[in-house]
Amino acid sequence: MAPYILDYPIIPKYVTVHLGRPTASAQNVTVTFKDYIKNVASSEIYPTWPEQSLRANIYCQISLCLNRVYTEWYRSRGYSFDITNSTAFDQYFVYGRDIFTSISKVVDDIFNEYIRKVNTVNPYYAEYCDGRQVWCKGLKQWGTVDQANKGLNAFEILQYYYGNDIELIDTNRIEGVSGSFPGLNLQRGVRSDSVAIIQNQLNRIAVNYPNIPPTYPIDGIFGEGTENAVKAFQRQFSLTADGIVGKGTWYKISYIYVAVKKLAELSSEGVEDRLPGVYPGRALRQGDRNVYVQEIQFYLQKIALFTSRVPTVKIDSSFGASTRNAVVAFQKLAGLTADGIVGRQTWDILVRAYRETQSIVPPISQKIPAYPGTSLRLGSRGENVSIMQMALNVINQGWGNSNQLVVDGIFGAATEAAVRAFQTRVGLTADGIIGRNTWGAISEQYSVATNNAVALSEQNFELYRFLYENYTSLMYAIDNHQANL
Repeated sequence: MAPYILDYPIIPKYVTVHLGRPTASAQNVTVTFKDYIKNVASSEIYPTWPEQSLRANIYCQISLCLNRVYTEWYRSRGYSFDITNSTAFDQYFVYGRDIFTSISKVVDDIFNEYIRKVNTVNPYYAEYCDGRQVWCKGLKQWGTVDQANKGLNAFEILQYYYGNDIELIDTNRIEGVSGSFPGLNLQRGVRSDSVAIIQNQLNRIAVNYPNIPPTYPIDGIFGEGTENAVKAFQRQFSLTADGIVGKGTWYKISYIYVAVKKLAELSSEGVEDRLPGVYPGRALRQGDRNVYVQEIQFYLQKIALFTSRVPTVKIDSSFGASTRNAVVAFQKLAGLTADGIVGRQTWDILVRAYRETQSIVPPISQKIPAYPGTSLRLGSRGENVSIMQMALNVINQGWGNSNQLVVDGIFGAATEAAVRAFQTRVGLTADGIIGRNTWGAISEQYSVATNNAVALSEQNFELYRFLYENYTSLMYAIDNHQANL
């Protein structure tokens, strides 16, 4: 899941404009989105300009406003408006002014279209200036007239100023803006898409703030790792470090995420619509520092549980010597060119190897401690519950039972049922309570299961390499076979 600020870009039904600088004591006015764009365009450009010039400028005005709404640029800072009318910060808006007919017609035609960078989802921060009195790196408004008179259409004018990696997107999502906060606090035990969004955002923030531990996998489960990351973020930014994502922490995370991604700048990284495991489009090598390196480190860390030939690494966003050494070791194991660079082939085989390990019990597992002295039962919480959940999962897998508990430290109905099933199988009283005898039996069966666990063999890596290298020919053969049936 992509880490959206709002869930997706929308055309807001209404825009609230602050008639002054952000911190000024000034009136807020709320107008429809179309009326806002018509007002800005009528206030900033001339109605007699060529139509393609008008369109290029209005695309920029639409995109800049949508960027402010999408990133919750002002609302995440506690303001009660979406944008200001100060040209030092946003766009010129004159409340109550007349609207030019030629501009009104263009806005009616394109109000639901915006600029974005290719392979991103966020509306582009289309910075612009008049190009005469003020100079900027983006579009020059007076310059668009010259380009239109040369015969360029609106999109070609935008490419002239912003490059060829942009596109125009139209959307029918015209909605009221209620804010991105899900309405309920996120804390240990919660499962939701909102948790996945927070995990994604914190992982990106961790690239700039290394004291925040990255959370992998991004699974939408608010477990101990996510709680620790939230607490570290809260300490970093002087919030109450309770590990709970309430409204204040949610919008602070959003604010910092927008800042580190530069989403409200011309040089924006953009928000990618990319799923975990998908090759990022460029090779990764020593010296890189980003979320893709985090992902590589996570895969290597998991694979290292299954073979001593791949050293474990720390997930710290930085492609340093230790990560390169682990990549080289993996490449040698998989029969690849051992150059320490993660290109598409290494990436794909690494991801495939990781995914295969998820159905295998690793040979190196957590040791079960001695009975804590207090029984665990329905309603119990804590680390000891997590240990028992993990142990029961390993035991059940060894017994051929595919049912797996969520290791969340909460002794719920599913955990109670698993305990009863275990007790019945080993001949104990099936009361669903983990006392001294049940704890000991689980510990014993856990040891048996881990001793019998089959590690991921080196032959598996050879198989992954074979499948990868022969994928195209295999698919061709299958297609031909099906065509001849």
